[in-house]
Amino acid sequence: MTVDSTVEPAGGAAASEPELVQLLTPEGERVPDDHYDALIDDIGPPEIRGLYRDLVLARRIDSEAVALQRQGELGLWASLLGQEAAQVGSGRALRPHDHVFPTYREHGVAWCRGVDPARLLGLFRGVDQGGWDPRSTNFHLYTIVIGAQTLHATGYAMGVQRDGAVGTGDPNRDTAVIAYFGDGATSQGDVNEAFIWASVNNTPVVFFCQNNQWAISEPLERQTRVPLYRRAHGFGFPGLRVDGNDVLACLAVTREALQRARDGEGPTLIEAFTYRMGAHTTTDDPTRYRLGSELEHWRLKDPIERVKAYIVRGELADQEFFDEVEAEAEQLAEHLRTACRELPDPGPESIFDHVYVDPPAPLLAQRDEMTAYLDSFANEEARR
Repeated sequence: MTVDSTVEPAGGAAASEPELVQLLTPEGERVPDDHYDALIDDIGPPEIRGLYRDLVLARRIDSEAVALQRQGELGLWASLLGQEAAQVGSGRALRPHDHVFPTYREHGVAWCRGVDPARLLGLFRGVDQGGWDPRSTNFHLYTIVIGAQTLHATGYAMGVQRDGAVGTGDPNRDTAVIAYFGDGATSQGDVNEAFIWASVNNTPVVFFCQNNQWAISEPLERQTRVPLYRRAHGFGFPGLRVDGNDVLACLAVTREALQRARDGEGPTLIEAFTYRMGAHTTTDDPTRYRLGSELEHWRLKDPIERVKAYIVRGELADQEFFDEVEAEAEQLAEHLRTACRELPDPGPESIFDHVYVDPPAPLLAQRDEMTAYLDSFANEEARR
């Protein structure tokens, strides 16, 4: 339901915000809502168990990648810890032909779209450019430039319009686009430009902001004077705030926004109010800029524990189910460890690959020159 909640912005005074969509409390109690319940009326015990599995496995992907970075196997990792519900809920709201434009933290969305998490590691290991084929999963490559993907998503959505894949009434044709970004990205010009283009062109795009309240070390109140979802109103399209630690609420509101887009009703901004439990990336030390008590406050709102509490409360699964999920998580972790260490290092000449479809002669000449230079060392060694 829409609850009257007291929101506690990081590092600032509390403010009363009466517009937070929540269907599952931190204690695992189901909150009825006539409007949003209808959007998830197909979610029964098997689907709840599936969402719990997604949440646990997404977190295990993340924790294993952090461990691999600490062991020197990855150069960097951007953790999703605490944001699993926002990603899984919205990711499971998508249809196969919808298209996703992520930032660099959407490991849970990638999981929901069928991307092998081992493919994600290549980018952070520095052995590829995040080179999975976005056509196979409709999940675009990770975007490191802050906010740029919102423009990419809006442009793609304009193309969907021109292809006549919006508002036809055919569920197998009508397409929505979703762009993920954080609260820090809302301070970038690209995001605001994307809002303008999406609004005036009525594009089928959902802007999904995971407001984890910290743009690296910059707290939310240093970025905005009003709740982020209200910015949409100034650009002329709907915005709403959802409990980003509530997987059911995230699923419901994203389903509705995506369907609006597919029906030709234009963009929506979803602000998933959540919290970054870990560091911004593995190069960050959050203890330097935020209080431990703040972290403990949000531990009580853990997105996985509330679903587990709901399952236990409703007797929707037995202990065997939870044990099976943990065993699957262990298998996934082993897959990641093995796959990471087996990722092949690129050859020096690969820097010339994938620059042009048809490489120009000067580039080919540079490649040949570099190859000959490298071969000269091998030839010198052979002569010795």
